[in-house]
This record gives sequence, C-alpha cells and structure tokens, in this order.
Amino acid sequence: SRPACRPKNPAARPKTHAMASEPTARAATSYPKDKIKILLLENVHQVAVDELRKEGFTVKTAESLPWEELVEEMKTTHAVGIRSKTPMQEELLQHANKLLCIGCFCIGTDRVDLPYAASRGIPTFNAPFSNTRSVAELVIGEIIALNRHLMDRSTECHRGAWYKMAKGCHEVRGKLLGIVGYGHVGSQLSILAENMGMKVKFFDTAPKLNLGNAEFAETLDELLAEADIISLHVPRTAETRGMFGAEQFKKMKKGSLFINAARGEVIVPAD
Repeated sequence: SRPACRPKNPAARPKTHAMASEPTARAATSYPKDKIKILLLENVHQVAVDELRKEGFTVKTAESLPWEELVEEMKTTHAVGIRSKTPMQEELLQHANKLLCIGCFCIGTDRVDLPYAASRGIPTFNAPFSNTRSVAELVIGEIIALNRHLMDRSTECHRGAWYKMAKGCHEVRGKLLGIVGYGHVGSQLSILAENMGMKVKFFDTAPKLNLGNAEFAETLDELLAEADIISLHVPRTAETRGMFGAEQFKKMKKGSLFINAARGEVIVPAD
C-alpha cells in the first residue's frame, strides 16, 4: 500500500493550536455586558429586571422621569424599555446617541417615532401577544357585567340598598357580538365568545381568516345595525383616529352595548 501523502513544506501543515485559541480572541473583543446600560420605565415587570441583571447588564428602573432627567438618562442608555405612556419621539431620541434598540413591553408601538428611529438605525421591538388573552377575558367580563347590570347592583349594595331585580338583565348566550378589528385580541375574543354561546360577526379593513363560526361583515354599518354588543379592537393610526363618533353610534342597534378596548383616540371625545 502507498504511504499517506505529506506536505513537503512544514509551514503548509494545519496549525490546530491557532483554531483552539480563536474563541478566546473573540471573547476578548466582546463588549462587557456590565457597561451596557438598560433603562426600564413604567414599572416593567420585575422578572424582566431580574433576568437582564442575571445576564450581567446594568439595569436602571423608574416608573417615570421628569423630562430633563429623562433626556440625561437617554444620553448614556444603550437600550430602553417602555410600555404605553413614555413618548419616544424625535425630540427625545435625538439625544440618545448610544441607543441601540427600543423595547415596547406591550402590543402597540404608537409611542415610538418609528420613521425617525429607523433613520437612526434603532430597531423597535414589541410583544404582540403579551396581553392578548388578558384583554379578551376582560372584554368577556365587561360584556357579562353590562348585560347583568352588575355595576348598578354593586353601587346600590355599597349604599346599603338591596334590590333583587332582573329587569333589563340578560344572558349573553345567543347575543350577537360585533367585533371591529379582527387581529390578535379580536380573534381571541371571538373564540371565547362562541364558547359561551354567543354569535360572532366581525369587520376588518384587511382580509382575515375567520375562526370557528364567526362571520365577516362587508361594511361597518352592517355590523352596527345587527350587533347586540360592539367591541372595538383597532390600533391607533391616522386612519382610525376619531373613527367612531355620533354618526356611528346613531347606526347602532337600539339597546345595544358599546365597549372600547382600543385607544381612546379612536373615539371622537365630543360624541
């Protein structure tokens, strides 16, 4: 048998020791985590704070900060986490020369000036499923409470009165729930409502796959005229701002209920 070929030039032989030392060289150039500052505002959950600190990051927390103090903090912050109150607009972000990313610990990103952040190369992240189930369950509770006049009875009891009556109170079974905005929350609400015996019809400006037996309404007016309960689940955009006012309320079925689970700005205040 022929002997294995060997390179004539010893310098051509692979240097295995160089490969072994390569990870060490990379690790030496990594930016120290304790020098990366993360600012978490609006009472972001303690679990997030603990996890980030366990990873070695420097974390500062605050419910809110005065404008001047917030500007100073942003000058040295590498990552910021907010919920739904703190505005991350150009007048603030222009001071954030070290900022690497913005984290929205909520569904919406409307508090962030997304075009300006993108122009600075600052990505924005959100948690689109974070409160989906919570909001859907809350709306179910509100539907039951409104149909049973629970708040009226609760107020009377707190005043020392006890009126055992069922006038105007109804079961939700068989009621038609009209959902405006069939996204993460609206579709989850649809499933819960059907499991309670309700009928569901929804309207959305974008094509959406219906879940269960939910039906699609061709127009918003059609939904308003038929539904026993209208539940609003739309994002705050230029198109949805002030989308619901006196004109829409007049088109609703007599005696129907209205729940706004979206931003307040989608309702015309004067109406």
